[in-house]
Amino acid sequence: MNLILFEAGEIARPLPRTDARAVHIIDVLRRTVGDAFDVGIVNGARGKATVVGIAPESLALRFAWGEPPTPLPALSVIIGLPRPQTARDLLRDGTSLGVTEFHFVRTEKGDPNYGQSTLWSSGEWRRLLIAGAEQAFDTRIPRVTSGHSVLEALATLPAESVRIALDNYESPAALSQCHVLAKTPVVVALGAERGWSERERRALREHGFRFAHLGSRVLRTETAAIAALAILRAKQGLM
Repeated sequence: MNLILFEAGEIARPLPRTDARAVHIIDVLRRTVGDAFDVGIVNGARGKATVVGIAPESLALRFAWGEPPTPLPALSVIIGLPRPQTARDLLRDGTSLGVTEFHFVRTEKGDPNYGQSTLWSSGEWRRLLIAGAEQAFDTRIPRVTSGHSVLEALATLPAESVRIALDNYESPAALSQCHVLAKTPVVVALGAERGWSERERRALREHGFRFAHLGSRVLRTETAAIAALAILRAKQGLM
């Protein structure tokens, strides 16, 4: 953890010694009474925490807060529901890259069983967002939706945005050749493992998406997504 995140409601009470963050503070950071470390409030300010007491059951911390991080240019991802492990990787690593919205959608060629994973019902998905933000030394985590149709997700997109759909079959140019201005909101759409159906391609075009590819090599979903996010963040002037 490069930054230890807390929910807003947690900072007024001691941190249980069984909490993974307490274990990290004591066993990895090796902090003791009087020592400080970097902290943040989820979607809020960063600051410093000082250990003021260590009891068998809990840690007592004192917080000093600075300003919230500067907002990132919007980068939204629409993706056909992938295998749960792929979704885990994307939630964590996409958050580290500064994704602002994830929409995991049902697609005609996707496996509907992926949406029944405990990843989505147990709250694990949010813990992965927090892990990604802690890695990036940031407090912001993306908004996430799952289980909606492609059309439902398309209806929620910001009006003023560059919209790009990745596709191996009908893309006239590489993603690296697409024109994206710095600080411009971007939406990138990726199909499920078997790609988009003709009906979904038509819907994407009707909602202002242009198609692009990542070269001639066929990539795994998680590889394609991370490669695309890195290219787009570079075009926004952030990498």
